[in-house]
Amino acid sequence: MALPQTLIDEFNTLVSHYPERRAGLIPALHRCQEELGGWLSPQTIEDLAAFFGLEPVEVFGVATFYPMFRLTPRGKHLVSVCHNISCTLRGGEELLTHVCKVTGAPVGGTSPDGKFSVVRVECQGACANAPMFDLDGVYHEDLDPSKAEKILRSAP
Repeated sequence: MALPQTLIDEFNTLVSHYPERRAGLIPALHRCQEELGGWLSPQTIEDLAAFFGLEPVEVFGVATFYPMFRLTPRGKHLVSVCHNISCTLRGGEELLTHVCKVTGAPVGGTSPDGKFSVVRVECQGACANAPMFDLDGVYHEDLDPSKAEKILRSAP
């Protein structure tokens, strides 16, 4: 098992709070993604399966069901562009196109330089200030292409 001992210790404490060991899988997936490079590698999937006494395909099934888990490396910065009805009506698709142009990342992919990953996401709860995107956990609202470009170009 290649999981760091600190995570194994954390997971042992975690599973003690649940009636079934496997109930700790989702929090463990989050922790692995946070601590092990921002994505879930095939080795991490196998290690979690061994820890929880599951088949790797079961862990893979959970990781692929939820959109917050990534199975491929992502860029240094994650741009999550909202495409619900409010954002779409107020220019969200144009914003997404411009974000891809500025970053060089395709929707659902990463820029060639590894600096940006761009994803299209459902409602992020900022409908009154559409269109918007989330850059590394920070909301940017009432965007137009010029504002978006300025924000993206200032990302380190």
